[in-house]
Amino acid sequence: MKKSFLVAASIVLLACQQQTNSDLKTLYSLPKKLKEVSGITYFPETNLLYTLEDSGNKNVVYALNAEGKLAKTITISNAVNVDWEDITKDKKGNLYIGDFGNNDNERKDLCIYKVDKTQLDKDVASAEYKISFSYPEQTEFPPKKKEMFYDVEGFFEHDGYFYLFTKNRSKGFDGTAFIYKIKNAKGTQKAVKIGEFKTCDNYNHCVLTSATISPDGKKVALLSHDKIVLFKDFKGDLFHKGTQTEIELNHFSQKEAVVFKDNNTLLIADEKANKTGGNVYEFKLK
Repeated sequence: MKKSFLVAASIVLLACQQQTNSDLKTLYSLPKKLKEVSGITYFPETNLLYTLEDSGNKNVVYALNAEGKLAKTITISNAVNVDWEDITKDKKGNLYIGDFGNNDNERKDLCIYKVDKTQLDKDVASAEYKISFSYPEQTEFPPKKKEMFYDVEGFFEHDGYFYLFTKNRSKGFDGTAFIYKIKNAKGTQKAVKIGEFKTCDNYNHCVLTSATISPDGKKVALLSHDKIVLFKDFKGDLFHKGTQTEIELNHFSQKEAVVFKDNNTLLIADEKANKTGGNVYEFKLK
């Protein structure tokens, strides 16, 4: 759903390990038609970056080449863009669309679409199946303003499961984020809450907008408007039990999408707002 972009306030440091890095390299500007990019995923075999836009936009996936030019436009014929907020892939190269944007915490039609890799060469493709899900902890639609934890803008697929990281829209924002787990299987499921953690209490700087896991499965990166929250040294899928490090990007914009290009390199995309952003960036982890 449409997101109102908040003006940057003073930088707030998280109560966790700190790292400062300003090496955010602009690779290219996004095509002008992509005004509200909400997720990206990367295919190293073809060097293509797949992306999509959120609510109010078409049920279309776009592929960009290394120069940022539009290489493919794929209409997903049997999927509706209620609020597409992220895109990811599995180890086999199948694509997944997260239709789980839930600004008002009112939705009862949250889902993930699977697009088989054999469909990615087509101009019009069909989703192979849809995974519908709900959060067992949510009993009111919408919940009280201080309990609006059920929006999601970031997820990834790992070892046959999806991992969703919530975007906290609660009154009195304190940086709390939940991690939910959903099996990658057709049908209707109840998401399983596997943990929670905190960033900081400043919405502008610490609200989470995207998520990605490294190809070797050893790092998880979460994106905000000017930071990366990095989890390492975790066991299994208890990402929040590992080392939590905040990385300052020293660049504030409406960043909405992140993906690992390799085990130590991130690609980041932001929306264009107030003549700022609308680019794809590269960031090397130290």
